Amino acid sequence: MAISDKQKAILKVLADGEFHSGTELADSLGVSRSAVWKQLAGLADLGLQHLAVRGKGYRLEKPLELLCQTEIFSRLNSSPQRILQGLEIHDQIDSTNAYLAQLAQLDSPSGTVCFAEHQTAGKGRRGRQWASPFGSNLYLSILWRFPQGYASTSGLSLAMGVAVIRALQEQQIHPVGLKWPNDIISSGKKLGGILIEVSGESEGPCTAVIGLGLNLFLPDAAAQGINQAWTDVSKIQPNRVVSRNQLAASLLNHALALLADFEMAGMKDYLQEWRQYDCLQGQAATLFVAGQPYQGIVQGIDENGLLLLQHPDGKVQAFASGEVSFSPTSS
Repeated sequence: MAISDKQKAILKVLADGEFHSGTELADSLGVSRSAVWKQLAGLADLGLQHLAVRGKGYRLEKPLELLCQTEIFSRLNSSPQRILQGLEIHDQIDSTNAYLAQLAQLDSPSGTVCFAEHQTAGKGRRGRQWASPFGSNLYLSILWRFPQGYASTSGLSLAMGVAVIRALQEQQIHPVGLKWPNDIISSGKKLGGILIEVSGESEGPCTAVIGLGLNLFLPDAAAQGINQAWTDVSKIQPNRVVSRNQLAASLLNHALALLADFEMAGMKDYLQEWRQYDCLQGQAATLFVAGQPYQGIVQGIDENGLLLLQHPDGKVQAFASGEVSFSPTSS
């Protein structure tokens, strides 16, 4: 279901989290009170819950900060402002990654960025759907072109993880860490994820679409389909309000600066910092590769970003891909 212009107008009034009467909403929209009720009833389909109290009116479950292109751009540092080649914010889209993949076919340049308030088919790893309720979290993708081909993108997901942690720490969001290969973790629970999709010639130029989903406030109703431990910023820091626009700008500041340097520097400049944020180091874990389980103790990553797993017999094996299950003993 797409958000209507009337619903968007209602949300702008209700964004402060305070009660507003049906009469006030009807007058501001120029419609009847029954029409207001009908529009409000549809908000639940977008993952937005509201309260209705006789004599008070309506209010959202929690205040809502809509993304603003001007505000995000004004918070960018001078270098990322120059790198940024386009900034789009969509009320609703199937997937920010899929959208930028389409723009890549139309020769859109490196530094093209897309945010969405709501995704109808947000993508996680291995074809999973990413829970994307309206206006609650951050969903963004960045298009970046690599003239030197696929090999020059090696380790990009690890480096991007470092950029995300830098932004979260800059916004005083902690504790946060990284789980190989591309999860953002807080106290053993998933806070966000990175999805990088690369297309192009195997020996020629290629294009990467770097997607990030980050949970700021994930309503329980929207999280029902998630089959792993998850968290959001509101649970990590319940007494603090984090600005979506400010965090969005911080993420772009760090991500765009990293991308500008990555093709020349590669992953090596970020390995040591990634290891500082590694949530798996020293943990007993099971790695699933094509459904095959491998159990052992995680020994970090090697110089190529491969996961090192020490088997019960003491041998250490390096893995290029897989999905890790573990029970953390600490944050």
